Amino acid sequence: MPSFDEVLKEAGEFGRFQKRVFFLLSQTGITFSSLFASVVFLGRAPDNFWCRIPGAAELSDRCGWTLEEERNFTVLPLHLGNESVSGECQRLDVTWDTSASCTSPLARYGNHSTGNLPLAPCHDNWVYEQPHSSIVSEYDLVCGNAWMLDLSQAILNLGFLAGAFILGYAADRYGRILIYLLSCLGVGICGIIVAFSPNFTVFLIFRFLQGMFSKGTWMTCYVIVTEIVGSDQRIVGIVIQIFFTLGIIILPGIAYLIPTWQGIQLAISLPNFLFLLYYWVVPESPRWLLTRKKGEKALKIMRNIAKHNGKFLSPHYSEITISNEEVSNPSFLDLVRTPQMRRNTLILMYAWFTSALIYQGLVMRLGIIGGNLYLDFFISGAVELPAAFLIIVTIDRVGRRLPFAMSNIVASMACLITAFLPEDIPWLKTTVATLGRLSITIAFEVVYLVNSELYPTTLRNFGVSLCSSLCDLGGIIAPFLLFRLAAIWLELPLIIFSILAAVCGLLVLLLPETKGISLPETLEDVEQL
Repeated sequence: MPSFDEVLKEAGEFGRFQKRVFFLLSQTGITFSSLFASVVFLGRAPDNFWCRIPGAAELSDRCGWTLEEERNFTVLPLHLGNESVSGECQRLDVTWDTSASCTSPLARYGNHSTGNLPLAPCHDNWVYEQPHSSIVSEYDLVCGNAWMLDLSQAILNLGFLAGAFILGYAADRYGRILIYLLSCLGVGICGIIVAFSPNFTVFLIFRFLQGMFSKGTWMTCYVIVTEIVGSDQRIVGIVIQIFFTLGIIILPGIAYLIPTWQGIQLAISLPNFLFLLYYWVVPESPRWLLTRKKGEKALKIMRNIAKHNGKFLSPHYSEITISNEEVSNPSFLDLVRTPQMRRNTLILMYAWFTSALIYQGLVMRLGIIGGNLYLDFFISGAVELPAAFLIIVTIDRVGRRLPFAMSNIVASMACLITAFLPEDIPWLKTTVATLGRLSITIAFEVVYLVNSELYPTTLRNFGVSLCSSLCDLGGIIAPFLLFRLAAIWLELPLIIFSILAAVCGLLVLLLPETKGISLPETLEDVEQL
């Protein structure tokens, strides 16, 4: 009986069929990255807002004030009395009633200067010039509630984490394409509910669920793509990352054209319903079918692949070699039971954690600098595009391990140098920081490929999902690490990033080289790498 790789070579390792499936599934990267980074635009700080004095709404209606006039009566006296008070988080501790003057509502307080009037903290009743521009104005995530915006991103990453465990396990047990389609449906439905959430609690619940299902779409589509191509074509796992970057580049354009956060949320969620059409064009992974003792279905799909590729399978192919390994439901113990698997798993988990922490930290660090949000975000995304092309040029010539290690080392050096460059040469500081961003992006993209190549088919989806869950843990920690340490010294986070990347660069040298090697089918194959 022929092996799966032998049948795949005869059917075509990267023919018309695989190219079509690759292109279709790659679109998932655009929607996933848009959700991944959406908080930057969903949570934009409102340009102008202030705390409304009790009774001001009624008085404003009676007097026919515009919002600008109400703001002048509310905030201007406060600012004149104390220049350090902006009127956003504090208000005058007074109450206006219908007897107050429309031209001078503070006249009733006699000769008291506004500087002597008591102040009160603002707990609610904020007024925004653009009340639906972001979730910040929608749910009053300002002043003492500002931390809730960080919570919303942490909840999304927790959703990614849950998706990695739950849906990664489900995809290995029930099938890749089934979990992919159910996840697409979940992302779309939860995205709509998020857009029309009546309160912040509902928003958080369904943002968590949307993150969970979104992680299911991204990880499963990646595994399907790598399992239906030959060993010499698995570089498509790198090319698919370009679509993730495209989502980052497209997102600021969507946010620029759509003025409300609900519109942005719907724009990045609704395309997932279109992916349900893949039911008719994307088959189940034949590799997975073989591991579940479904050789006839796998062979039928392989004949269909050969037909679309303009090839023909030999008629004596009545059966494909099925792994002799007993198929069981995957667990974490399977990933650490044998020496090579244990080493690979622990190093990959650290690599995922480090890549995500540094990647998100460098992105958020750009936000601290300020500038044009849309342009800066676009440029930061465009910087990532060369990463995939550099990997494509080098990875099949020198292998996976060396670029993986060098990208981490270069990122480490760039972060360290950036931290100590003087502020009076911003162009050099920005250039070196950009080199660090490019390098860690390369490391981030290589870890996807290497992770999928170091696990057997029976554990591949679960292994990739579990290891990549450390990426989500890094995403949860990144904002707290960045802002807490930056409060001590602005460049201190870069020192931590440098240390983490250097350690990672050394550890990945201990991984086996997988260039040109067939995907392992069993644990024994992994141990022999």
